[in-house]
Amino acid sequence: AETHSAKQAGIRVVNLRIVVFLTLLGGALKKMVLPVKWGLGGKIGSGEQFFSWILLDDLIGIIYHSIFDEKFAGPINAVAPGTLSNAEFIKTLARVLQRPAVIAVPALFIKLLFGQMGEETVLGSLNVKSRRLKNYDFLYPSLDMALRAEFGLV
Repeated sequence: AETHSAKQAGIRVVNLRIVVFLTLLGGALKKMVLPVKWGLGGKIGSGEQFFSWILLDDLIGIIYHSIFDEKFAGPINAVAPGTLSNAEFIKTLARVLQRPAVIAVPALFIKLLFGQMGEETVLGSLNVKSRRLKNYDFLYPSLDMALRAEFGLV
């Protein structure tokens, strides 16, 4: 709603909707890595919740293109292709780190450890897709590729 007047004035507006972005610098990924490295990784809660993600490098690329590419306009979901379940996400993270992922983490533990952020990002279910980014060339279109890049394994 706040961008309506800019649109009315003929200004191109891009409304990026950003999902959980993965980086070892902070946030959800940084907090999930340690338990997995210790061999304590496993699905979180039921493991069935959707987990939409994007690697920080690709998010920065989308932001760049949304500034300079006239084709980018309106609402755009900044999300990597292919939503996974939480169980699939953790399984991939454990495989990349060459650790087991067999110990399930109860939802109550996440709520106590991470509070509201944990409920929204780790236990929440986000099945976000982006039809508007079909022609965008992701640096890391798969979670496996993204995590290997983030951990310096490529």
